[in-house]
Amino acid sequence: MKRLFVILLGACSLGAQAQQWLPPHELVHEAIDAQPDVVAARARVDAARAHAGALAAGPHEFQLDAVAQRRSTDELGGRQRFSESEFTLSRAIRLPGKAALDRRIGDAGVVAAELRLDDARHQGARRMLDDWMDWLRAAEHLRTAEATSALLERERSGLARRVELGESSRKDLDLIDVERAQAQARLLAAQAALHSTREAMHSDFPGLPIPASALAVDPPLALPETPQAWIDRIIARSHEIGALAADAEQADARAARARAERIADPVLGFRRLDERGGAEQVNGLVLSIPLGGRYRAANAQAESAQAAAVHGDVASMRRDISREAVVTVTAAATLAAQWQAQRDALDASVAALKRVKRGWELGEVAVAEWLLVQRQHTQIAAAEADARADAERARLRVLVDAHDLWHDE
Repeated sequence: MKRLFVILLGACSLGAQAQQWLPPHELVHEAIDAQPDVVAARARVDAARAHAGALAAGPHEFQLDAVAQRRSTDELGGRQRFSESEFTLSRAIRLPGKAALDRRIGDAGVVAAELRLDDARHQGARRMLDDWMDWLRAAEHLRTAEATSALLERERSGLARRVELGESSRKDLDLIDVERAQAQARLLAAQAALHSTREAMHSDFPGLPIPASALAVDPPLALPETPQAWIDRIIARSHEIGALAADAEQADARAARARAERIADPVLGFRRLDERGGAEQVNGLVLSIPLGGRYRAANAQAESAQAAAVHGDVASMRRDISREAVVTVTAAATLAAQWQAQRDALDASVAALKRVKRGWELGEVAVAEWLLVQRQHTQIAAAEADARADAERARLRVLVDAHDLWHDE
């Protein structure tokens, strides 16, 4: 575990020792990139880039208007018929400044989409950590249950021989049989829990290979640097804040674009007329200027209000991430302290159990008293394993949220 934290903090490259209980770095990224929300976010990045390209090109394209007609006249003592046509090729001209605003809108949209892709990967890393630690925690419970069950089986065999020799009463054997049955029930429950966590991880990350057995979680170490340094790092590297900040940048650009749109883009065209079968030909220029009114003014006001709302969302998100960062970093220290207390309790329980068991073997302590202490010891051992796994989960959560683990961006 000490080696693990050196690896997590970047002091050295990923080593074989860390790979024993953390999944390989490359496989983690493959599993996270295959997550449905990551796939969707990647598609939205492609859409944002295409939309940015469309905005950079502009909304205006050439338009061709064509009219064909027949004219009939009574001239020169007879009825005359002529073929006539009219063609107009026109295109709106984007006014100066609008193209820059369109590019700004598109670029901000791409940045926001890319950050949301990174955040989707971040949420995948969180799920990976939770699933992996749930599996390790269930494995710790199973080891405790297996050890207790094996111990009671051995003690039961020895006591059965003593009952046959008349050195112990049948009542003692009945008591140990009850405890043994309860231990077997706990063992079956632990096996089911381990299977459940394994299946959950396989369901969430079907491409991730899961080892046949899990190693024990080692005692945790304190995070280097100060808690405030980790809090600041989590806030500074938050994709959610960054994505909303990009949304705010885009909203500002949209508001500016809406204000600029109050002066509409003029339409310039070339017009050609053929009249009286080509006897008369007309070439000319066409200029069309839409006159903005209340609609454009109201739209500009709406976009400005929307931009102000998004800036409020950024401030709200920063507050939420800051609070979550404080809770996450504080939990790492708190749970480490709780584990230390549970470890002290386990050490004391081991010493007490040895004394009571020795007393029972010497006939100085009743079997019921030894079974009670053994049951309490099993509970304390399970609590210590839970505290150790929880402390490790909290520590790794800090590293994941600070993007020091399972993040390449």
